[in-house]
Amino acid sequence: MNDLIGLGVIAVIVLLAVYGLYVLSKPYDVTPEEFEKRAQEGPGLISAGMIGLQKMLEPGAKKASEVQEDLRRGRYNKEDESGDPPEAGHEE
Repeated sequence: MNDLIGLGVIAVIVLLAVYGLYVLSKPYDVTPEEFEKRAQEGPGLISAGMIGLQKMLEPGAKKASEVQEDLRRGRYNKEDESGDPPEAGHEE
């Protein structure tokens, strides 16, 4: 009998967890004003800290963020920003 009670409690916990995830996964309506407000706020303190942590732990994330910044500034090729002038007699 005790085994059935234990299995019942575990089953209820699992069902509540699944239902909770279902409720959390539902999309909700965002007004245009709320969207604009969130877009203007930018990243919060916690998300900025997580980005820094990810850059330390994963070198590819640092490179990816650098590339994104370059794209935002309008630089599409690394060759464009090299400070060396072209050699004489060579056309690009």
